[in-house]
Amino acid sequence: MLEAVAARLVSAAVVVLGVCTLVFLLIHLVPGDPVEAMLGEGARPADRAALREALGLDRPVMEQYLTYLSRLARLDLGVSFQEQRPVIDLLRERFPATLELAAVALLLALVLAIPLGVLAASYRGGPIDTGAMGLSLLGVAIPNFWLGPLLILVFSLWLGWTPVSGRDGLASLILPAVTLGTGLAAVLARMVRSSLLEVLGEDYIRTARAKGLSGAAVLWRHALRNAWLPVLTLIGLQLGGLLGGAVITETVFGWPGVGSLLIEAIQGRDYPVVQACVLLISLSYLLINTLTDLVYTWVDPRIRLG
Repeated sequence: MLEAVAARLVSAAVVVLGVCTLVFLLIHLVPGDPVEAMLGEGARPADRAALREALGLDRPVMEQYLTYLSRLARLDLGVSFQEQRPVIDLLRERFPATLELAAVALLLALVLAIPLGVLAASYRGGPIDTGAMGLSLLGVAIPNFWLGPLLILVFSLWLGWTPVSGRDGLASLILPAVTLGTGLAAVLARMVRSSLLEVLGEDYIRTARAKGLSGAAVLWRHALRNAWLPVLTLIGLQLGGLLGGAVITETVFGWPGVGSLLIEAIQGRDYPVVQACVLLISLSYLLINTLTDLVYTWVDPRIRLG
């Protein structure tokens, strides 16, 4: 177990280093100048040169990269070019909002996907199965950047039930969570159905039915319990994806999370904030995948005993 954990940590460190390097190179290749974004096009050349020197942007790219890695090793994320505040403070303010949105979206996805997938598997080939899979296909096909404005148009502007944007109470959380959770619910529903259909054909399911157990008992106590492993795999992957996918949803709804902070930093060429946001999202993704692996051993005794 210790060897497995050590291997996981080494691979995670390599991934994080690769992400940091890729992001650093990409933001330096993207057209745009942070000095010009801060001072404007009418600034004097002397002022631009002074600010560029103060920010360390006048040094060679490789030297800037090594400086960034050395600061990162000391857990120093730097100072925002635009806000002139430590980046860690900005993340501390924004990350709880992203976690809240991702958690509610995941909860909503589970509430929708599990009953839908169970019904589809229980009535395989029937109208219920066709309708459930049609809804899931629709959920996968509709992108967040289209569904979000549509929900705003209907429920905020026409009906006036929810706020248009911002984070102000439970009402403002409903539409972003629905937008973010719909696609996940559709994918999970199809996975639950597929896993259940595979398990329902096993010998121990036929034995349980032969012993006189009711269909509900066989389904919920035996089949669904053994069909959880691939579903947990997908949940772990999609939960990490929720943090990255929240960028579009947060932008559409003006949700003050890490996603909207990332977009603001990209527009302002705020290099330290962009690097920190991407690093935080990638670390969250790695942490969730590691926790998913640990949950496997608790859910499936074959992995634990093996």
